[in-house]
Amino acid sequence: MTPLLNKGDYVFCTIKNIQTIPQNKILGSFREAEGFTVIIEKSIADELKLPYSYISAWITLNVHSSLDAVGLTAAFSNALAKENIGCNVVAAYYHDHIFVDQKDAAKAMEVLRQLSADNS
Repeated sequence: MTPLLNKGDYVFCTIKNIQTIPQNKILGSFREAEGFTVIIEKSIADELKLPYSYISAWITLNVHSSLDAVGLTAAFSNALAKENIGCNVVAAYYHDHIFVDQKDAAKAMEVLRQLSADNS
């Protein structure tokens, strides 16, 4: 597992109509009963005047993780929790993506690199 810190600030917003945001600007989305949650760059949310409460860093785990794999999410979320770093995880087809508070990005990278080294 090689963590990669992507550039930028990312936010989670909730909207009723996903068509109000250009599809190529949405990093991720999920439909909930209350509306759509979208993950977008902070600058886009600011431009569209969308409210958010959490500015995050986006970390990609460069390991092809199977969607039915057992234990990987628990391992990295527990390691981050031990350092008092909360995380929001998106499991995509090829990689897991972790969103942590922007202020915790450097420490999270350190924790994930150490976890990777300990398991190699």
